Amino acid sequence: MTECIASLEVDAVAGSHIVFPWSRLPELRAGDTLVDVSGPALQALSRHWLPGDATNPATFAWTFEALRSLQAGPLADLRITHDGYALAWITLSDKGARGEREDTAGPLVPVIAGQSLKLCLASGYLLSDDPGPLKALLAELALTQGFDLIVTSGGTGLAPRDLAPEATLAVIEKRLPGFERAMTMESLSKTPHGAISRAVAGTLGKAVLLNLPGSPKAVRECLGAVAPALRHALEKLQGDPSDCAAR
Repeated sequence: MTECIASLEVDAVAGSHIVFPWSRLPELRAGDTLVDVSGPALQALSRHWLPGDATNPATFAWTFEALRSLQAGPLADLRITHDGYALAWITLSDKGARGEREDTAGPLVPVIAGQSLKLCLASGYLLSDDPGPLKALLAELALTQGFDLIVTSGGTGLAPRDLAPEATLAVIEKRLPGFERAMTMESLSKTPHGAISRAVAGTLGKAVLLNLPGSPKAVRECLGAVAPALRHALEKLQGDPSDCAAR
């Protein structure tokens, strides 16, 4: 993008987080970077509500990370860039949500996806196995935050609280059966238990959503099976008009 926006008053050290009301900003997506004459200055991390009261209604705001130390004063002639893809991964685990188990699967997602995609942002989330919060978070990340790729880990089997596929099916607009078959075939090549996985893949808005099993080994195998197709899938989903046959 080349859109310029009004100057913002900033005073921050590199790595710190800054909140700006949405009314002072154009439409943004997670991973967007604000660039001034000195280079990248701020990266959009997440959009959220600022609480209101009887006289001031609640409003949206964006949290940014300062990409360099910024002295007090205005950042002028800011441009918006989006260099790469924004990834969100969600680990589903009752024990993990209670702090009883370390998440070793979710952090593998950006490592594996990053081998096929240039990532401009990678954010992780940890939820219990309740489908309601997962449905809400999937819709939030895809439609409000503007993430490009959203990957869940866990909850794809047959246990009573394995409900990630049901939550995903409730929000996706287009299903990606080829991705599902590729992941199942990869799992079956390693173990007959791969037939049990019910992982779903699909799209919501301009985001691709993927369910992965919960073990680190299965995350490597299943995400690795579809990772080479992710960039092309995202390009077509987000409006690339080129002829697929020419690739």
